[in-house]
Amino acid sequence: MSEVREEHGGSRSSGKLVDVVLDEASIARSTPDVEHDRAVAIYDLIEENQFQPVGQPSANYVLHLSVVEKRLVFEIRLENGEQVVTHVLSLSPLRKIVKDYDMICQSYYEAIRTATPRQIEAIDMGRRGVHNEGSTILMERLDGKVNVDMQTARRLFTLVYALHWKG
Repeated sequence: MSEVREEHGGSRSSGKLVDVVLDEASIARSTPDVEHDRAVAIYDLIEENQFQPVGQPSANYVLHLSVVEKRLVFEIRLENGEQVVTHVLSLSPLRKIVKDYDMICQSYYEAIRTATPRQIEAIDMGRRGVHNEGSTILMERLDGKVNVDMQTARRLFTLVYALHWKG
């Protein structure tokens, strides 16, 4: 990982996402749990993020996300709607981790209904570990395209998960 992307303070200015727009034509609704994760991730992402397209000035950005032919399309615009750049990422490198994350999420949601607090905590720790792994892969896929910190990558991974498994 690039040290610049991991930086949380200092004098370096950074862009920020002020909105995330999901393409309803390519992103179908999913389960209530996934929809909840999507809404929370978008809310958290907007509240606090570091999102700086490489080679672009520090600014407020709007991210339009869609899924086209098993590829994730990051259409980045300025707050005024002006197109900045579009990046198309293959979802193939994330396929296994998203599948693993889906399985552990299903276990977690079932555990919430029936398991002991200790069992829920153990499953949740595993879920967070897989989530971090997916976030790291996403950061690597964005390297050289968009600089993000780990928290932003985590929130983006939650969205990728919700978009990839579109029900």
